[in-house]
Amino acid sequence: MRKHFFNIKSILLNKINSKWTKKNKELQLFKRGKYVEFNLLYDRGTKFGLNSVMKVYTVSDLHVDYPENMDWILSLNSTAYLEDILVLAGDVSNDLEDLIRVFNSLKSKFKAVHFIPGNHELWVEKDKLNCSLEKFEAVRGLCDSLDVELRTVHYEQLSVVPLFSWYDFSFGQPDRHLTLAWRDFRACSWPAHLESCADVNDHFLNLNREQLDISNEVVISYSHFLPRIDVMPSYIPEDRRRIYPVLGSDLLGEQVKQLNPDIHIYGHSHVNQSVELENIRYVNNAFARPTEHQIARKQLHCVLELDS
Repeated sequence: MRKHFFNIKSILLNKINSKWTKKNKELQLFKRGKYVEFNLLYDRGTKFGLNSVMKVYTVSDLHVDYPENMDWILSLNSTAYLEDILVLAGDVSNDLEDLIRVFNSLKSKFKAVHFIPGNHELWVEKDKLNCSLEKFEAVRGLCDSLDVELRTVHYEQLSVVPLFSWYDFSFGQPDRHLTLAWRDFRACSWPAHLESCADVNDHFLNLNREQLDISNEVVISYSHFLPRIDVMPSYIPEDRRRIYPVLGSDLLGEQVKQLNPDIHIYGHSHVNQSVELENIRYVNNAFARPTEHQIARKQLHCVLELDS
């Protein structure tokens, strides 16, 4: 093997005698900048770079049947969130093909995607499936096949816990207008043993029983439906409150209190909110319909940063 020997003294003398120009200085600064950039972006977590930070983002109610909403999802930055987690709190689409497209896009951009079905995912009026419970199982199977999290996941400092539910009219009884207008009453179909919305809610709440004693340094739970009606802002006009009966369930709220997470994420109402009640921070970050600019944020919302 040929060995290369360098005359260090001659190299130093050559450098000493060379004139240091403005161009040389600019090149030196450029190289230093590239070194710092490498440490910041690619060498995070080593003692030479910055420790990496894992962020938890949330969004709900994407309703990608609106083309502009789908375009927003597909155009999300492909490298900015690779160390981060996304909690997707339901109502992406009732169409399974659209779900696949959204999941594939988000999975390529985030470290992990956590999902829970909303009411729209369980519509069967345009499906070959006859029952909304069958649709729920189809969505769950889809999540498993695409590595989208629909179960509790424990990270080193963080546990993320899905809480399934429906609405049960504990927030009020629907009036005639809501009964006729609310599409779930036509688009969902339940088996005979689930005779009422309360029965449907109980069915889903039973799926949560084993998750309610989880503890970690930080616990985030999430649902699609509201766990308590007082998360709704006081500015909601009286005529808009007729929708309250189909927003969530007090029994879901009892499960959230039993779990006692640091943060509970929800969706469904299309009204963005971040409020602390009884030492739990409740967060709704709905993307919502294109026209709902005043009540929806139209962007990802970071709820937590953790040093990894």
